[in-house]
Amino acid sequence: MARNSKSRKPLPRKPGWRDVSDEFWAKVEPLLPKDVRSPKGGRPPTPHRTIFNGILYVLRTGCQWKMLPREYGSGSTAHEHFQKWTGARVFSKLWRLCLLEYDRLKGIDWKWQSLDSVTVSAPVKGGMKRAKTRPIEVSSEQNATSSSMAKGSPWESNSRGPMPTTRLGFERLWIR
Repeated sequence: MARNSKSRKPLPRKPGWRDVSDEFWAKVEPLLPKDVRSPKGGRPPTPHRTIFNGILYVLRTGCQWKMLPREYGSGSTAHEHFQKWTGARVFSKLWRLCLLEYDRLKGIDWKWQSLDSVTVSAPVKGGMKRAKTRPIEVSSEQNATSSSMAKGSPWESNSRGPMPTTRLGFERLWIR
């Protein structure tokens, strides 16, 4: 019997390592923009905490949005909220908030900073003058890749040669 999407039930929800804590959620929730419901009605909205946990799951695992486990709701809904929240700079504000919290708890030595290459733009085309590359000279001296031996292998090859690309050739490939 084939299973369809209606017969598939989501796994029971077990809070665990994948969920944000209540304490952290209390810091995140005020940063999130409110959803505007359509006057026409529609589906009830997925809770923001479920969506946020789903976004963190995708970012942590690197899976595709459509492969998001059902316990986090629809992958397209999570992606839509991720785009909306990125545009509203929610994650930048959250990063700044977390840095300030860490500074309050442990202290950050602000004299030492690191710069990642991702944050530095690459030189634009024509923006940097480069020296011309010297042409490679032809050398008659022997090296590890040139040999005075004949250009054939002294050992017998086990290769059967190229396979024909006809239909018969492909059938032989599968029959072996």
